[in-house]
Amino acid sequence: MKQGLRKIRNPSSRSLPDHISRGHATLSATATTPIKSILIANRGEIAVRVSKTASDHGIRTTSIFTNPDAASEHVLSSPFTINLGDASSYLDGEKIINAAKSQGCDSIHPGRSKEIMQAAHVPCTPGYHGSIQDPSHLAEQAEKIGYPVLLKAVHGGGGKGMRIAHQAEDFLSQLESAKSEARNSFGDDTMLVEKYITRPRHVEVQIFGDKHGTVVALGERDCSIQRRHQKIIEESPAPGLSDAQREDLWSKAIEAGKAVNYVGAGTVEFILDSDVGDFYFMEMNTRLQVEHPVTEMCTGLDLVEWQIRVARGEPIPLTQAQIEARIAERGHAVEARIYAEDPEMDFLPTAGTLTHLKLPLESDGSVRIDTAIKEAPTTISSHYDPMISKLIVSGPDRETALRKMQHALERYEVAGLTTNVEFLKQLCLNPSFAVGTPDLDTGFIGKHHTELFSPRQVPPEVWVQAALALQLRECSTSNSSANEVFGFGEARIGSNAYDTRFIKLAIAPKAVAAVDAEAPHKIMIQQTSHGAFNASLEFTTTSASSQTEPFVFPQVKASLASTNNPQTFILSTFLPNTRLTSTVVFPSPSHNAEYKPVITIFDRGTRYDLTIPPPAWLSKALGKSTSSANEASVTAPMPSKILRVETEPGKGVRKDQPLVVVESMKMEMVIRAPKDGLIVKRVPFKAGDICKAGATLVEFEDQAQPRETSSSTS
Repeated sequence: MKQGLRKIRNPSSRSLPDHISRGHATLSATATTPIKSILIANRGEIAVRVSKTASDHGIRTTSIFTNPDAASEHVLSSPFTINLGDASSYLDGEKIINAAKSQGCDSIHPGRSKEIMQAAHVPCTPGYHGSIQDPSHLAEQAEKIGYPVLLKAVHGGGGKGMRIAHQAEDFLSQLESAKSEARNSFGDDTMLVEKYITRPRHVEVQIFGDKHGTVVALGERDCSIQRRHQKIIEESPAPGLSDAQREDLWSKAIEAGKAVNYVGAGTVEFILDSDVGDFYFMEMNTRLQVEHPVTEMCTGLDLVEWQIRVARGEPIPLTQAQIEARIAERGHAVEARIYAEDPEMDFLPTAGTLTHLKLPLESDGSVRIDTAIKEAPTTISSHYDPMISKLIVSGPDRETALRKMQHALERYEVAGLTTNVEFLKQLCLNPSFAVGTPDLDTGFIGKHHTELFSPRQVPPEVWVQAALALQLRECSTSNSSANEVFGFGEARIGSNAYDTRFIKLAIAPKAVAAVDAEAPHKIMIQQTSHGAFNASLEFTTTSASSQTEPFVFPQVKASLASTNNPQTFILSTFLPNTRLTSTVVFPSPSHNAEYKPVITIFDRGTRYDLTIPPPAWLSKALGKSTSSANEASVTAPMPSKILRVETEPGKGVRKDQPLVVVESMKMEMVIRAPKDGLIVKRVPFKAGDICKAGATLVEFEDQAQPRETSSSTS
């Protein structure tokens, strides 16, 4: 969805206006026509943010939503709403225009070509930007450009519809994958083929144009920290640029805006070749980007207000010199995108229920939270981008801003789904990221994978806190016990209120990267008086910890306080040398039986996910393998649509061979074989089918009955 303000020219017409259907950048408002009402053709945090500024200026807002978004914050907080229907309706321009007309809205806040940029002497990445889209023709162009090449959807965004072909043998499969994702995300699969810069930095310039011919630059943003070609950290000013580079970059962006007579908010995106220092035009987004709050922090301006002013026909209120003066005195700003995703699984999106949410406090204009999710429980839909919120901080310099970012991230509490918060903390602490250059490029995460995903241990006191929380919660009410939540109890010695209990806990799968992720530890809890306990922790012999003797915690005082969320409690513990106050989130008794029930603890700025492992007899009774390396099948990581099946029963496979391609959250994912030598027994789904999370996609033959691998594995 685009995010630049549009004026409806002919309310009586039922046809789609030319400037919407062609994606034209020019606004059609006149200086004599005031804006009284806006339909916000967007969702999530940007819709909430636009509504606030419009309301502050006395403009009535109407929000649109689809069936999956019916209970979303941008809908609940809007005075007027329209249901568009199915999940894909946000991309239906005609339906949105008709909705605006039906509500009497006079404006829409909706969600160029490279030949024009070249004519305006804006440097472009070498590549093919033509209209001939035949795969063989595009492959010929790739050969002329030279591998590796970048395939990118003309109407793309958010990293979708982008693939890298490193060699000719990969080109057609990568092209089909990029085109498929582009069709599903944007309704258009027209592609560009460009030279892939091996050490690229992604640097973009925020521009603004008015109807009086003025175009200004409001600073640049570095968006080089990415995964799956999608930004997760944005900052301004871009680290390491010289004054001459920065001035040249702004000048080129202004030239780009003037080349298309641009009016409104736009972003001119460039690739900086880190090896030679050259900038190349990449694309121009005719909207406010997700990362626009970074520019607002660095300029002290409200860009949505500027959109409204310019759409009314007003001139841009500041000169370029005035803008540069504001930027010079306001320091550095950084934005982090908080996603429901699993960084340890290649940042795979996660969908489902957030059971607990606590956001950092905003403060003195230097810490800002943009979100459409205010409280839990709430659902992260598999239909859309899994963003939870945006965290934006500023400081007098980059070092201070990063410290504020780290401090604010430690105050995030999100439970129920895996998020990227812990990864972002590691990123902020990474020495190479703190330096900023020369190592800052779009391959940063891959190059520093070992440091960013290093194993971390659960402190002894966290194990004890979890056990104390279970004990205290069971004692607090006879209707809510650990047995109900987890399905099995723990050993107990004695029969009175001051029993001694032994509780086994393990790191929940994938909660943290630990060598002994499945190895349980035994915690002894002995109550000595009301609210007082002796506790000890005994590590298993397979633990990565070098500790051999039990950790002993004598005379621990502990209390558990409820909150307005029935699954969330505040645990206060007085240990021998410290006092800890932690948030504990218990799973619901109706927790999905497909997954191990998890108790989540937020302690001193870090999230820990622990579970009570089922006893061996239970796993045996249920017929479950005790091996953690279950390779009998591959399963769907989340609710998905089957796009392509690339194997069949009887075929042998090799490690990492593509088996099934699925789509979820408008993103394609390739499900691959876990090892060599497996024989496909069954493929339950076909292209077009819908499957649930955890559904078996490919089942393999029992390895206890060896068969020859099929020769057709190439």
